[in-house]
Amino acid sequence: MSEARILIVDDDAAMLRSTERVLGSRHEVLAVRLPGEALVIAPDFAPDIALLDIRMSHMDGFELATRLRKVVPDVDVIFMTGVVHELDAQLIRSIREKAFYFVQKPFDRDVLITLVERCLEVRRLNAENRAHTQRLEAELQEARAFQLGLMPQGTQRLQRVTVSARYEACAAMGGDFYDWVDAGRGGVSVIQADVSGHGVSAAMMVGIIKAAYRATRVDRFEPLAVVRRIANAIAPFDEGRFVTLFAGRIFRDDRMLEYVTAGHPRPLIRRVEGSLDELQLTGPLVSPALPELDWEQTRAEIHPGDQLLIYTDGIIEARNGGEQFGRERLAQVVTSGAHEGEALLDRVLGAVDEWRGGRPADDDETLLGVSLD
Repeated sequence: MSEARILIVDDDAAMLRSTERVLGSRHEVLAVRLPGEALVIAPDFAPDIALLDIRMSHMDGFELATRLRKVVPDVDVIFMTGVVHELDAQLIRSIREKAFYFVQKPFDRDVLITLVERCLEVRRLNAENRAHTQRLEAELQEARAFQLGLMPQGTQRLQRVTVSARYEACAAMGGDFYDWVDAGRGGVSVIQADVSGHGVSAAMMVGIIKAAYRATRVDRFEPLAVVRRIANAIAPFDEGRFVTLFAGRIFRDDRMLEYVTAGHPRPLIRRVEGSLDELQLTGPLVSPALPELDWEQTRAEIHPGDQLLIYTDGIIEARNGGEQFGRERLAQVVTSGAHEGEALLDRVLGAVDEWRGGRPADDDETLLGVSLD
């Protein structure tokens, strides 16, 4: 079985026959004298390597290489020349044309065989790398789909409490997380967390946080219990790991929000009459490096028509050059207009994207909107 398909184009009949004899015993070789003929047969022959003479009467080798790559994009080109003058100029142009190699005729038989073998080895390695990259990309897509499956999408109404979400990851695997659940007895629990870093390790931490959060059902998702359980869940990990989070529980009938803000950006409540309140920071971020620290749980009133907005630092730290979007701009966006629910979240994300000037985000951007009917 031949190792590769090699196309040889040279208008010197003697050189064509010689090169064909050298390579024909190991490879499937197609030798032609006319560049036009080579272009006709190339799509069906699909050569791995093309050995092209530079000086030919109907078309030089450089133009032929350009046209060959249009019909066989992955072909590797080796230029040949018998000209003894202007070798440096031809070599430089060969490099610019991204040829695999440049040889001067006449060349030694072993040199040609070794050169072709080296070219094929590089092709095999490149093919293996592409296959490996494609496999990794497919696995990352599967992991991302799994990560997104950990979080509810869109809008949901629980206990006459409406919760909406928007999540924009800056990488294939982000570190932001949110969730909500019916806490029973007229209560609705919401959580938003931001794990340090990105990639697979951050996504794994997200899975651990999700499991810890859902395990707090035994405590009816009391916010302080949620934070402590998450702290215990990540305690065995490296001290460089940390999480900021907001855990809240809303009781519709009492019109009360219980919450813990652990190193997380302070959420906003846009009151129905148009004023804006900022919730308290009630404790440090959650990290194995801070095992002795604790958090406080506090309360805030929330009434029908009020809009609770919970956000990660990717929102306020979005940059326009060196300047951050900031809390003041966020407050202006939240208080302007009569947008509610998903419309408010879209308005915030639109303002942040406009601030960045359409440039890719440097961090995940996550929003939760909560309101009472």
